[in-house]
This record gives sequence, C-alpha cells and structure tokens, in this order.
Amino acid sequence: MGYKILITEPIDKKGIEYLKEEGYELKMGSGITEEILMEEGADCDGILTRNGNITEKVLTSCKKLKVVAMHGVGVDCIDVDAATRLGIQVTNAASSNQSSVAEYTIGLILMLAKKSIHYNNGLKSGNLEVRKLYGSDVSGKTLGIIGMGNIGTQVAKIAAFGLNMHVIGYNRRIKGKKQTDYALLTDDMDEVISSADFLSLHLPGSISTKHIIGERELSLMKPEAYLINTGRGEIINESALINVLKEHKIMGAALDVFEGNLPKPDNPLLHMEHVIVTPHTAAFTTEALERMAYQAALGITEVLEKRPVSYPVNKIKDSFEENKGITAVMNYYRYEFGNKY
Repeated sequence: MGYKILITEPIDKKGIEYLKEEGYELKMGSGITEEILMEEGADCDGILTRNGNITEKVLTSCKKLKVVAMHGVGVDCIDVDAATRLGIQVTNAASSNQSSVAEYTIGLILMLAKKSIHYNNGLKSGNLEVRKLYGSDVSGKTLGIIGMGNIGTQVAKIAAFGLNMHVIGYNRRIKGKKQTDYALLTDDMDEVISSADFLSLHLPGSISTKHIIGERELSLMKPEAYLINTGRGEIINESALINVLKEHKIMGAALDVFEGNLPKPDNPLLHMEHVIVTPHTAAFTTEALERMAYQAALGITEVLEKRPVSYPVNKIKDSFEENKGITAVMNYYRYEFGNKY
C-alpha cells in the first residue's frame, strides 16, 4: 500500500533510507507549528517528528493519520492522551540515547568534581593561580539518582562498577528499600537528596514531575553537593535553583536542560562560574542520532504493517489484540513497566 509519511525535521539518513526501502512516499516538512502540521499532515498516514507541536487539533485534522513516531524518548510535544482517544499509535526511540545520556552524565559529574571548567577557563585567561583550586575524587562519594529508569540505571551502574561510588536511587514504584548490586533503591526521595554528594536527575517531563525539585528539596542538599540535570528542565523550579546557587548553598551544578527548553541570554545560570551549562546535547552523538532515526522509522513501519510495536508510548487496543505471540507480550510489558521512573 502506498503510505505517505511526513518528516517534520531533518533526521539521519538511516531513518530516511529505511522508510524508502519500505516503499513509502516521504514528505519533508517545512515547519513544526500547529498550522503547518495541520496542512502538511492532512494526507499523511504517519508523522515522524523531533519537536513538532502535535496537538489534538493536529491529530484530529489529519484524517488518515495512524501513527506518530517521536525521534527521541520524551514525547512532551505530542498530545498522547488525544492520540489514544483517536486510536493513533504513538511510538518513540526509547533505547536510542540511553548509553549516550548516561555517559554524558558521568562526564558532567567528573567535570564538576575535578574542576575541569575552572582549570580550562583559568589557564586560557593566563591565570596560573587556578592551580591552587583543588578538585576532589568521586570514589567513595555518594551519587543520588532521582529517576531509576533506563538512563538512571545505566548511570548508577557506571558510577558503582566503574567509579566505586555509593549509589542511592529514588524509585517511587518500590515500597521501602531494596538493595541491588549497584544501588540502594528507595521510595524516600528526601533521603536520596540529603545523602547525595552528587544528585543526578533523570525524570521525564510531565504534570506530575513539574517542579518536583523545588525550594524545599534543594534545601535538603548538602552544602558541598552538586546537582546534575540531564532529564527535563521543568522538573526543577529554576528560580529556586538560581537563588540556591547565588547564595552558594550548594557547591555547583551541571545543567543540560532548562525550563522552556534553551535558556535566554540573560538567564543567570549562564553567568555563574560554579555552573556548567550545555544546550540540551546529552543525547546528541552520531550513534544516538542514527539510532533515533532508525527506531522512529521502525515504529512507523511496525504500525502501518500491523506488526508488533517495539517502542509503544500509548496502548492502542486493536494493535495489541492483533499482535499475538511472545513479541507482543514483551512489547506490552515494555509499555507497562519500561521507560518510567
């Protein structure tokens, strides 16, 4: 069947080639606003997007639409509830960037501990006195992780097995405490925050996680502790964080994400010496972008060809009834229990 796919933004050629091999007609989009998507997606069976504003209005107006595939993990820009009501499958690239973000997080932890940015900036400016600023080892230190999903778990394992760190992780889905070979898991988020020498955030963006780290939570951190966020900017109350950092109530922070996506030039976080900032690039490696493009394209194909969906975000009844067998069961459990904190 001659399916047509709207690709809202450029993606790696591996995703493009895969869809072409399946015989689909590809339409390269010209923008990601609601109005453009309504117009360009009107005659499409699938939409593959990175940042497209896939609202209920877009979903409703695209009468042929059967699947929306996210080029990445977070689906903040897609109205998943509306898609579910309309019987439209939403997929993502759930396993595409896990190792990339985990490695990046560990890199930020080491940069904070070893004062790498201070040494770099000091030496480049001719300040040899910066050598008198001492870093610290991470071996034996406590890493607190809020959000023990796929990425948080990988960070924990690298820290525990590779860096000899003690790891304590918050997981709301357990009761009490559970010791694993790489971390102590607990449902007490306050304990994780107050115990951590390095506190790393790996929560998805949602109504329930917005500002989950606010003034009260930040006040629980040790004065010598560092905060790392490679999850979503909205999970931190940014104003509260700015105040804590201005008053030097924690040692510093490393932030790859900010409220409202990228920060404005006058954001105080961009001008603090004890804060490392990067422009939401933790997942942007050559390998991760290839995997994102391929897994998003795979989701399009699986839905249109009525095959088991590898990375479902929502549960569409018909697709789960049609996909019998062990693969469908595995996909169901991935949906129910995977990719969550």
